[in-house]
Amino acid sequence: MEEQKRSELSTEMGAIRIADEVVSTIAGLAATDIEGVAAMSGGWGTDLVEKLGRKNLGKGIKVEVNNDETRIDIYIVVQFGYPIPEVAENVQKEVKQAVETMTGLKVTAVNVQVVAVQTKKQSEADPELAADVDSAE
Repeated sequence: MEEQKRSELSTEMGAIRIADEVVSTIAGLAATDIEGVAAMSGGWGTDLVEKLGRKNLGKGIKVEVNNDETRIDIYIVVQFGYPIPEVAENVQKEVKQAVETMTGLKVTAVNVQVVAVQTKKQSEADPELAADVDSAE
């Protein structure tokens, strides 16, 4: 099995390595700030862990880092009434900008997967449950 090449920045004082989890957290925070994004969808396992009290800011994000480049896959739940292509494009732009600004990595792709739509009725009842129900469908 080939070992994945990690991002490493060399400075006068040594090397700086950025973990994939750091990139996914930055991407997750940027994505959830976009209007129309109801939630991130990490699948039933991640959602269950969050219900038990452990918050996962990288939920719904897959990151591949090779040298100084990264590719990001994001799984989101969109709020009903928002244009899906517009929300997805805004997520792509904001995630790319946030990751490149904070890490110095070159983002080669941000692939957005819309896994569900959350209705207002569901979000008023229980936002966490609504995201779980929609992502299970």
